[in-house]
Amino acid sequence: MTALLPALSGLGTGLALIVAIGVQNTYLLRLAVSARLRVVTAAVVVCAVSDAVLILAGVLGVGAVVERFPVALVVIRFVGAAFLLTYGVLAARRAVRPSGDAIRVGASDDGIPVASGSGSAVMAPADGHRAPARAGATVVAGRDAAADGTDGADQAGRAGRTAPTLRAAVLTMLVFTWANPHVYLDTLVFLGSVANQQGVDDRWWWTIGAVAASCLWFGALGFGGRLLRPLFAKPITWRVFDAVVALVMLTFGVALLVGA
Repeated sequence: MTALLPALSGLGTGLALIVAIGVQNTYLLRLAVSARLRVVTAAVVVCAVSDAVLILAGVLGVGAVVERFPVALVVIRFVGAAFLLTYGVLAARRAVRPSGDAIRVGASDDGIPVASGSGSAVMAPADGHRAPARAGATVVAGRDAAADGTDGADQAGRAGRTAPTLRAAVLTMLVFTWANPHVYLDTLVFLGSVANQQGVDDRWWWTIGAVAASCLWFGALGFGGRLLRPLFAKPITWRVFDAVVALVMLTFGVALLVGA
């Protein structure tokens, strides 16, 4: 019971800090509804491990070092602002001038909707065999791309824009996580200082709770967000979502640029 109370306190504090609309959460949700399971898993691991490292570093006193060198946060702030503004402009462009594509994931994935350019979806079972397509629906993954008379390379190219590769997703998530000065203030400084206020023994149980909060949240967002895939089989949903992404990215980018 002695260890449970600080652990629950750390869990609650961590969730209160992390459960918010931000660039990291927004991008993870985009991956959840557009990328393969292994890509989503990698992104979730990047987020959870990054938070765990930063929280642990804060408990060990690295936050005090960061506060003594504010110029480092200034550099990170401008790098992060440039990246967020660029990504926000690209998201706004997708919202204004959509490609008309919905989710396009091959049958080798985990039984998720494979959508055609018109927004109709065909279920791809986990055993790799496609269910019969509805009338008017077109399967556009792999060798089935020729079914609608469209060049397979063109289909793959358009599919790549809605389903990020593993490398691109991991690198982008790393930038969203480590090029955001607020993450250092939240984890290294704030969570680290709160943890050290718990006492010599309880601070480690509190830290375990805070790290567990990150793992629970990112896991729920990444894997739970995949349940929204049928909704995102409609191109109009992508337009609305990209508009929200653009708003979030541009808002945070401007905030970083002006030093907020």
